[in-house]
Parts: sequence; structure tokens; C-alpha cells
Amino acid sequence: MKNTYHYDIIAKAISFIKNHHKEQPSLDEIANQFNLSKFHFQRVFKKWVGISPKDYLQFITLEKAKESLRKGKSTLETSYTIGLSGNSRLHDLFIKIEGCTPGEFQKRGRNLKFHIGEIETPFGNAIIVETQKGISSLSFDKSHFERIKKEYDQAIFINELATNGKIVQEYFKNWKIPLTSISLDLVGTSFQIQVWKALLQIPSSNLLAYQDIAKMIDNPKAVRAVGTAIGKNPIAYLIPCHRVIKSDGNMGDYRWSTERKIAINSYESIKL
Repeated sequence: MKNTYHYDIIAKAISFIKNHHKEQPSLDEIANQFNLSKFHFQRVFKKWVGISPKDYLQFITLEKAKESLRKGKSTLETSYTIGLSGNSRLHDLFIKIEGCTPGEFQKRGRNLKFHIGEIETPFGNAIIVETQKGISSLSFDKSHFERIKKEYDQAIFINELATNGKIVQEYFKNWKIPLTSISLDLVGTSFQIQVWKALLQIPSSNLLAYQDIAKMIDNPKAVRAVGTAIGKNPIAYLIPCHRVIKSDGNMGDYRWSTERKIAINSYESIKL
């Protein structure tokens, strides 16, 4: 009965946030709708949804902002349309979640070229997406590339590997460290990029816990946030999120399947 009751509350809360995002309701205001204390409501919401009510509201607000910008509305008009007080709050929202400004999002990749190529690896075929700055995505999931095409619908997509993609392809063939360094084009929030750069410091065939990464970035209490940032790593293998496991030795989740994570680490321990 308790679970059913909580499910009904959360279902109604999600609907309330979606329908009232323009008012940007506070945690108190949302909790009061269901006669719950904000602390109890927050705990129940996070348990069922996985994120806080505030984060969910920001996610809904961001999606509405994207819809508005795609229609050609100005950033100021978009801000007022979605219930924000002005450009600065819209800018902060995009930087926090998308890692880019509203203006950069609105360009939708205009004048940007993406080189796309599929390569073979011991862990399955991978799709490499590369810009002029470097590799922006390496994924074992083709749907990730489809999301990029949708997000940057004004960009030019070239179906061939570029310089860095060819280096990666050669590396997976002979497993020799390339003489030329591989350039990456990292797009994310400042915190995410900080975490991803920390992952680059993990030596091959070594495993660290999420707590270790939090300490590496001098933020030992941010273990949960570190886990979230690792889960959003867009460049598989090259940014070695597969080398981060739980403190109890369990492999934990992996964006491209736990089985692949186990396979990669096993392969590295033998090969490297």
C-alpha cells in the first residue's frame, strides 16, 4: 500500500512540475500540493525518479527552452516564455546541463563539420564522431550518433574517418601507443570535464573507485556527482570510465553495458 501511495504522489508531482514549469515552483510549493514536508517529499521523489525535484524541474525547463530556440525565438523571448527572469538564468541553465550557451545551441552546428566513421574493436564495432578540434564521441551504441545528428541538424556530416579517428582505428589493430597524440573535443559542464580529465590519468589495466576520482578532483564528498559525470562520458575507452568500479570491487554500471565493461578490463589486464 505504501509503495502504491508513493507512486501516486510521484506521478502527480511529475505532472504538476510539467504543467507548472513556467511558475518555477519551489520545493516547498510542490510539496505543499501533497501535504508533505519538503524533506520527506524530496526523499520520496529522489527514490522514485532518481533525481531531485529541482533537477527534474531544470530538465523540463531546459527541454522547453530548446523547443523555443529551435523555433527561432530569441534568448530573451525564450527566457520569459519558459518562466525564467532573463538571459542570465537561461545562460546558467544551459551551461550547467548542456555545457554550452543558448546561442551556441541555437546555431545547431551551423558551419560545423562532423566526420563519422565505424571501426572494429575487440569489444564490438564503435562509431567515432570527430570535429575540427578532435574526437567528440566514441560510442558502441549507434543511437548516440543519431542523437548528435538530431541535436546538430544544421551541421555537415562526412562519412569517413578523420585524422584522429584513423589513429584510433590503427591503435585497435596493433595495440601500440600512437606517436601522435589523439585530440579530443570535450563538450560538457566544467565539473564533467574536470571528472573526464581525471579519468585520463588512470593508467591502463588499473582500477579506481568513484571515491578515488572524487579525491583526485579535490572534491571528496562529490562521489554521487562524480558517478553521474562518468555515466555521461561521451568518449568510450579513450576516456577510460571503464576503469572506475565500486569500492566493494563490484564492476558497477557502464553506459555501454556491464558485460562490455568486464570484457574491456579483462582484455586490458592481459593485453596491456
